Amino acid sequence: MSARRKKQKTRFPLVFLGLFLIGIAFIFSLNSLADPLPKEEETNTEAISHEEFIDRIAPYAQELQKGYGILPSIIIGQAILESDWGQSSLASEYNNLFGIKSFGHSKKVTLDTQEFYNGEWVTIQGDFRVYDTWEESMDDHTMLFVNGVDWNPALYVNVLTANDYRSAAQALQDAGYATDPDYASKIIQVIETYQLNRFDQ
Repeated sequence: MSARRKKQKTRFPLVFLGLFLIGIAFIFSLNSLADPLPKEEETNTEAISHEEFIDRIAPYAQELQKGYGILPSIIIGQAILESDWGQSSLASEYNNLFGIKSFGHSKKVTLDTQEFYNGEWVTIQGDFRVYDTWEESMDDHTMLFVNGVDWNPALYVNVLTANDYRSAAQALQDAGYATDPDYASKIIQVIETYQLNRFDQ
């Protein structure tokens, strides 16, 4: 009897140990299922969406270069910078990729905008053009460079005649396209980060 009891006593700890190990394995499996995606995968998803935006407008930007000479890298770089990858309300709701202002009787929307005045950023309201498509916005953007403005038809001639994106970006800033004092460097940074000059011909 004593020998049989000893065997039973040694069997119970083994059973409890087995159950304990199974429980730990079960908890780890639940944790692995609940874990979010790794940050690397999230970053890749974001990069793909950026690439999709570029692929969406790059072919038409190249068509505009063939017709008018403006570098696609400048068109795409400005669209990225001005529209936040097409996600701003002006771009997503009103198809205005470039922050083009509205004058006269053109269809418009009034929105808050950030401008740089007297050494600081201020929020003001501005009237912006409304377009039916992104391509229509790209057309108007290009024709602004081709035709200039009423008081200076040659305002953007250096943007059109520039041989490289750096010169074109600086010409944009010199012409006063935006009030941001770092506008040229920001466009250049976007172009170089995403190698947008690969679309220039």
